[in-house]
Amino acid sequence: MEFFNSALGKNITFVRPAYFKIAGFIGIPNMNYYYIFLFFVFFISVLGNTAVMTVIYLDHNLRTAKYVAVFNLAFVDLLGNTALVPKVIDTFLFNHYYISYNECLTYFFFCYMCLSMQALNLVALCYDRLVAIMFPLHYQVTVTPKIMLSIILAFWLFVIIAVSTAAGLLTRLSFCNSVVINSYFCDHGQIFGIACNDYSPSYIFSDVLIAIILWIPLIIVISSYVCICFALFKVSTIQEGVKAFKTCTAHLSLVAIYFFPILITFTNTNIHPNHRIINLSLTAVFPPMLNPIIYVLQTQEIKLRKDPSWDLINKNQ
Repeated sequence: MEFFNSALGKNITFVRPAYFKIAGFIGIPNMNYYYIFLFFVFFISVLGNTAVMTVIYLDHNLRTAKYVAVFNLAFVDLLGNTALVPKVIDTFLFNHYYISYNECLTYFFFCYMCLSMQALNLVALCYDRLVAIMFPLHYQVTVTPKIMLSIILAFWLFVIIAVSTAAGLLTRLSFCNSVVINSYFCDHGQIFGIACNDYSPSYIFSDVLIAIILWIPLIIVISSYVCICFALFKVSTIQEGVKAFKTCTAHLSLVAIYFFPILITFTNTNIHPNHRIINLSLTAVFPPMLNPIIYVLQTQEIKLRKDPSWDLINKNQ
């Protein structure tokens, strides 16, 4: 605690600018086409996630633990893209580069809250698949809608507290040299990086959050699928093993499109700064667009709901 108190300073006057300038895409050629592409991605994302949420809400056969997590993922994707993409288009396509101090912190809060919940939601879905395959006889008792809802609410509470803490630490920073954020939105690292006083608490807290929200969920998912693979090797026939593993393909696809682009971007040290910004923006907007498509194409329960007479469909399918 003494370290944080000394780093933040006890008797200093915080210099809070009236505005920040978001300058991540400025100077990159032919970006107008990219903004049109972002609008297309946003449009598909809104339609897809709204459709998935509507189907799950209307069909009582989908009121299961798995679809509690799927519904929450669609909601988070819809909220996240709505918070991010329209503002990005408005900022760079219409040259509204300046954003007020309070608006920037609010922008940061909603974007990071949704990005964090996407990762933790994948852990909830992983829990569902792990129990379903390794402990099928206990699945109906261990993974109930109430338990899944409790897990989701706990993740929401953690993310809100964590991101609020990060935003609170940013308010303890002074910006007396620069107000230019070299990113496509109010990026946490870019904000505290331009502070003129000690930003060690924000830097340390950022590393902790990256570990908790990115690396630990990835490790949990990988470890779970290692256990699932070992369990499937013990299945009596190859056909039964393949059939069981097919129930995981939708979740694995979500994990791949969320984690792999982030890992590639952060581990490639030779990437050009402009390319890095574009890659990071794509990793933020693509998963919310692809997630509902993946669940419609790979999940039998939702695919069969295209018939208006949903009640005629076999409940066991």
